[in-house]
Amino acid sequence: MSNLLDFYCGRGTDAEGRTLAELWEWNDDELEEVHDFIQWMFPLSEPSRFNPDAPLLTGDDIAAFRGDALLQSRLRQSFERILRFLGFWRAEDGSVVEGPNFADRIPEVWQYPNHNWLRITRILRCLGQLGLKSEAQAFFVRLDALYSQRKFPITADTFGYWSDAVHSVD
Repeated sequence: MSNLLDFYCGRGTDAEGRTLAELWEWNDDELEEVHDFIQWMFPLSEPSRFNPDAPLLTGDDIAAFRGDALLQSRLRQSFERILRFLGFWRAEDGSVVEGPNFADRIPEVWQYPNHNWLRITRILRCLGQLGLKSEAQAFFVRLDALYSQRKFPITADTFGYWSDAVHSVD
């Protein structure tokens, strides 16, 4: 089993010795300030330019995530935690809606272009690649609404990355 699967199953840690459950418990300030967790929580098959210790998804990892209900559930829990960090909530029907903390999250997440917008691209790609395509699509629908409203300075390039991330997965 890979280090990534051990981490996601709760039997291992990331390169810094943290468990996935510990990351889920972090407050929003910790999630904002620490930059080397996102690659473990939402892994991809290509190397991270920012975290050389990040795991790389293998074909076996992808197959394991797509075929294992526990891994899917834990990835969904990571997704729900990062949604709250971004100011969103996953409604019972699966849609992504503004959460009760949305206004509080605007200064750090939505007011100006920042690293969280790069994280969103990663999250969308990871969810689709690992079998949570409907969750990625629901997230994209909310992002599309934000982009269309023009309340925040989301550029066409940024929105294009998000669109490509959610639509490029098999």
